[in-house]
Amino acid sequence: MEDTNDSGVRTGPFLVVGLGNPGLEYLWTPHNAGFMAIDRIAEQEGVVVANRRCRAVTATCRIAGRETILAKPETFMNLSGLSLAGLIREFEVDPARDLLVIYDELDLVLGTFKIRERGSPAGHNGARSVTNALGSQDWLRLRIGVGLDLPPEAKEEVGWKRPGRDYLLSPMRKADLGKLDEVLDKVATATRRIIQDGPGPAMNEFNRKEQ
Repeated sequence: MEDTNDSGVRTGPFLVVGLGNPGLEYLWTPHNAGFMAIDRIAEQEGVVVANRRCRAVTATCRIAGRETILAKPETFMNLSGLSLAGLIREFEVDPARDLLVIYDELDLVLGTFKIRERGSPAGHNGARSVTNALGSQDWLRLRIGVGLDLPPEAKEEVGWKRPGRDYLLSPMRKADLGKLDEVLDKVATATRRIIQDGPGPAMNEFNRKEQ
């Protein structure tokens, strides 16, 4: 049964899950951008992500009048879907309407992000685990760019290859962390917009090229 009030507005909890790897060695790595986003939202909402349930650390707050669950799976990236599935059951969340997953994206330049309502995992193991757990590619995701912004001539000069696992799991440089820090505030704002108005208005506002 749907959790709605007399006006038809949904009142049940909204689940925001950031993907990453637990452990101090992964704390400031590109692959943990999803965790950083959850921590930024929690900081702005005045809560601490520390409650352990469903193989995740969580916090509960109210955003735009909705009970919102912030979660960071502790299953490691490749098994993120196991924790997410447990959270969906625990909080009786409709994944088609009340779920947002935030994670890093190599194909987007550092300092940018994109919101999408569906799509393939495109080589991201955490996204693949979520898709497998939900049995569908139709789930709302916010992808935070962690790709390096090098001009074409620089890529040719060094025999450019797309960064892989070593880059994603290595601590970020101070300058790159600064760029990521700036975009996390925008990600937090976009998350609030999604919860308040839905993905359509949020995509119209934030998916512009000039972020």
